Amino acid sequence: RSSWLLLAPLLTPPIPVITAPPCSLCPEGAHRFQWIRNLVPEFGISSSHVKVLSSPAEFYELLKVQIKAAKQRVVMASLYLGTGLLEQELVDCLEETLEKSLQAKGSPDLRVSILLDYTRGSRGRKNSRTMLIPLLQRFPEQVRVSLFHTPNLRGLLRLLIPERFNETIGLQHIKVYLFDDNVILSGANLSDLYFTNRQDRYVLLRDSPEIADFFTELVDAIGDVSLQLQQDDTVQMMEGMVHPYQGDKVAYCEIANRRVMEVINSARTRQELLHAKTFHSSQPGSLLSQQGSQASGSLKPEPDTWIYPLIQMKPFGIQIDEMVTETLLTEAERDARVYLTTGYFNLTQAYMDLILGTRAEYRILLASPEVNGFFGAKGVAGAIPAAYVYIEHQFYSEVCYLQQQERVQLQEYSRAGWTFHAKGLWLYLAGSDLPCLTLIGSPNFGYRSVHRDLEAQVAIVTENKALQQQLHQEQEQLYLCSGVVSTSTFEQPNRYVKLWVKLVTPLIKNFF
Repeated sequence: RSSWLLLAPLLTPPIPVITAPPCSLCPEGAHRFQWIRNLVPEFGISSSHVKVLSSPAEFYELLKVQIKAAKQRVVMASLYLGTGLLEQELVDCLEETLEKSLQAKGSPDLRVSILLDYTRGSRGRKNSRTMLIPLLQRFPEQVRVSLFHTPNLRGLLRLLIPERFNETIGLQHIKVYLFDDNVILSGANLSDLYFTNRQDRYVLLRDSPEIADFFTELVDAIGDVSLQLQQDDTVQMMEGMVHPYQGDKVAYCEIANRRVMEVINSARTRQELLHAKTFHSSQPGSLLSQQGSQASGSLKPEPDTWIYPLIQMKPFGIQIDEMVTETLLTEAERDARVYLTTGYFNLTQAYMDLILGTRAEYRILLASPEVNGFFGAKGVAGAIPAAYVYIEHQFYSEVCYLQQQERVQLQEYSRAGWTFHAKGLWLYLAGSDLPCLTLIGSPNFGYRSVHRDLEAQVAIVTENKALQQQLHQEQEQLYLCSGVVSTSTFEQPNRYVKLWVKLVTPLIKNFF
């Protein structure tokens, strides 16, 4: 079975490399990252609406509380929904909230939209689909379950690759959990490990209707080009929509691009109009200012925090996250510090070149073999931690060769009984002890994130010291559970990499 994984690079058409156009940082302004709003909508909010969570248990409890409190909408995008007792409890919370909504009035307001990946969500006899079908059967008018199927898994390739490995070709990887006007951005999936002992990152944006609207529209757009789960466990496309793997691939990708870019561009236009209106109404003595203060009794506080949604969907020709990440790495100044973390250390060549060739200090946190999600897996998957060790060793050797060990430091997360899945970035400007920017969401900064999967994260930029302190504490808490990588790290017995793994890794590294 595992031999098909080795054939995948030969069977998959080559993906063209597109160089992102350079962006330049604003020299002045409210903050130096306002150039990002040339690409995506900018949402200005108060830092008091942002809460950084630290543990899987806190994340899980918040999901349940938010589901139970939802009145208008629940929107959840994840790779998959697990099948254990904790996941069933989430489904029960949804059922209870839908039931309340149904009893409250004749036409219930609550709408539930769930977006998962088709291949991962369909794996096994009991799966994400079987978990959610009872909701579809009981609340057909209120619940929508969409299963994204990558257009790159089709034809002979789709027939030949075993179920366990078909997801290597491409996935729906976005993780957004949204309840009315509250949004949780994370890298965590809806599975018991992510609720108990799998370390990730989680940020709650409270009372943020514009951001909630944006992510609702984004999930709707991807849902529209996905397979729709039916009450009898079959799937079908929306009427008039091109099929992702049976229809014309180019036509499908063009439609998907158009739908997603419509969401991004319309939100950008709305936010620009809102900025213009806010600017004019805030001018002293203006009629709008007087009317606004009379109507509301008090003015809304000026935003001190800005949220930028960064979308990456290379199958559809959308590379915004890649462009912004590359620009942040390129422009990071001398004496700036970048803390970058990934559950799976497999950086793209472009990201590696930028880290090795720029001026900022880097502290890169990755999983030690024992806390890698694939540790102890059966078959070829069990060799994946060793493949990551090999990739890590190659990168470390390059750092040493260039004599950059002081500037670029690798650290390995290690915690007994836990696995590590946190990903993101914190940027500390030169001379600052606190970060002013963080990236949080689903991307791992690897080839898959850039080229194969559907990804979304947000850049959070803040001038507020209390929120900067929250982000700093989050970073410190993760890095405290780590040790610095040195030459002796790779001399340990558990870092031995078999010859066949070394030979195979270059062939398959773009698939995990």
